[in-house]
Amino acid sequence: MTAERIVRGALAAALALLAACGGDKDETGSRGRSVRVGLVLSSGGRGDRGFNDAAIAGLQQAARQLGADTAVSESGADESSPAALARYAEQDRDLVVGVSFMASAPAFALAGRHPQTNFAVLDYSPVTDSLGRAMPTPPNLAGVTYRSEEGAFLAGALAGLMSQSRRVGFVGGMDAPVIRQFEAGYAAGVERVCPACRVVVDYAGTTPSAFNDPARGLALASAQYAGGVDVIFHASGGTGAGVFRAARESGRWVIGVDVDQYDQAPGRVLTSITKNLGVSVQGLVRQESTGTFRGGVISQGLADGAVGWVYDERNRGMIPAAVYNQVETLRQAIIAGLIQVPRVPEEVAAKADPASAP
Repeated sequence: MTAERIVRGALAAALALLAACGGDKDETGSRGRSVRVGLVLSSGGRGDRGFNDAAIAGLQQAARQLGADTAVSESGADESSPAALARYAEQDRDLVVGVSFMASAPAFALAGRHPQTNFAVLDYSPVTDSLGRAMPTPPNLAGVTYRSEEGAFLAGALAGLMSQSRRVGFVGGMDAPVIRQFEAGYAAGVERVCPACRVVVDYAGTTPSAFNDPARGLALASAQYAGGVDVIFHASGGTGAGVFRAARESGRWVIGVDVDQYDQAPGRVLTSITKNLGVSVQGLVRQESTGTFRGGVISQGLADGAVGWVYDERNRGMIPAAVYNQVETLRQAIIAGLIQVPRVPEEVAAKADPASAP
């Protein structure tokens, strides 16, 4: 596949995702009414070079293209997210967007109290009842979920193909289902190409602060590298800054997440598994602007262009052509439905060891 075809394919996927999240301008060419949008950040806040910054970039683009009146919370502390979501609703914002699964429950509750305000959560985690059953979202709440395990599978395949030690690592932020999706996909990708490889897994913690602890990230990654791991995939938000530092200091490989994180460790970042949050945010704002906002859970993955992996002039020299071709073949197989990527680590263990399956 030529670089030109890759670019054309990525552009087509992005446009398809934008249409799915709200479409293009209407037939008259109008960009719709000007709307007031509030964006509530997650741990790490502005400048995390990841999840939050990607969402902010999408909001800024929506402001330029659609004339949206936008506001961004500056705290980034998850314990303040419910208050920030409520504040924007009380300001009669048309659309309030929470960044991260931790905004799911507060947005769910607020949607019922503010029926005239539309809410959206990126990386939505279903709210459950007393019996643990997922509850339907209110009609004014859109929960955007990402099939993160699909991108993580590609990270695992790349790590398994590139590893010389047959020991690869995963560093997660908060030990939570949405991050375990990354772990599951990563482990499955490693297993697919290198059954003899061992995956070393560490989490920075069990609270939201685990996404903003670079010192902890440095300690975990340094220990993994010292133990023989030669590739680490992180899904840890701002904690990843420590993982990148460990990669720089050890001269080992690292794989970024959410956005292209090559600049955090030039020459050491094999790739980044991306989420096109900016496109999602733009689509949601366009929906609000054109009166086509729809509540419900929206699932997006490789086939939608919402998830992908970076392969460009900065990292292609580190990835042998044969390895690239293998990873791309796996990507196409996932899109075609030929590979079903597990969403929880237990599914990977069951597949790797049939005797352990129920």
